[in-house]
Amino acid sequence: MRAFKGFNKDLKCRNFQFEIGGEYEGDKASLCNSGFHACEAPLDVFTYYPPADSRYCEVELDATDERHGDDTKVVGKRIKIGAELNLLGLVKAQVEWVKSKVDWDNAKESNTGDRSAATNTGFQSAATNTGFHSAAEVSGKDSVAIATGYNSRAKGALGCAIVAVERGKWNGTTHPLLAIKSAIVDGKRIKPDRWYKVKYGRFVLADKGE
Repeated sequence: MRAFKGFNKDLKCRNFQFEIGGEYEGDKASLCNSGFHACEAPLDVFTYYPPADSRYCEVELDATDERHGDDTKVVGKRIKIGAELNLLGLVKAQVEWVKSKVDWDNAKESNTGDRSAATNTGFQSAATNTGFHSAAEVSGKDSVAIATGYNSRAKGALGCAIVAVERGKWNGTTHPLLAIKSAIVDGKRIKPDRWYKVKYGRFVLADKGE
C-alpha cells in the first residue's frame, strides 16, 4: 500500500531510526500498539507530526486490515521508506489522494465554493479551499491553511503553516497555475493572523475583501 509517514527532524519515529530507502520488518503489527504506522491520506500525518519541526516520506506499507476510527492511520509488519516530501509535496499528494476517492460519475453536484471560506480551529488540523476568490484560515496549534483557487488567500496563527497559489488569467479552460508557496507563520517573515496570497511568485499581504 502507498502511504505517508511522519518523523521527527532526525527521521525517527518513537525512537526508531529510519533511513531514506530503508526497508524494515517487525514480528507483529497491531494498530497503535506495534508494527510500522503510516497514513493513507497525506495530510493526516500532521495529527502525529506537526509541520513546524517534522519530516515526511512516502512509504510502501504491507498493511493489515485494521483501520483507525478517526483518520486513515494504518499499520503493517513491513515498510519501505521512499522519497522525502516537503509541505508542498504533501499538499499535491493530498489532492491526488482526494481525487482518487471521488466517484466522478456520480459527483455531479460537487462545488468548489467560490468566494467562500474554510476555517478550522482544532489543533494540528487543516482548512482547505479550492474556490475562486476564497479563503482558508486556521487558528489551532500546528495547523495548516491551504488555498488553491484563483485569487485565494490563507492565514494562520503563530506556528501554523499556510499554503497558497498564484494563478494566471482565464485561458478559456482554466486559470493556469503559475506558482505555489508554503511557509510557517513564524511571526517575522510571515505574520500571524494576517491574510496572504501569492503574487509574482512570493507571499504578499492580502486584503480579504479583494
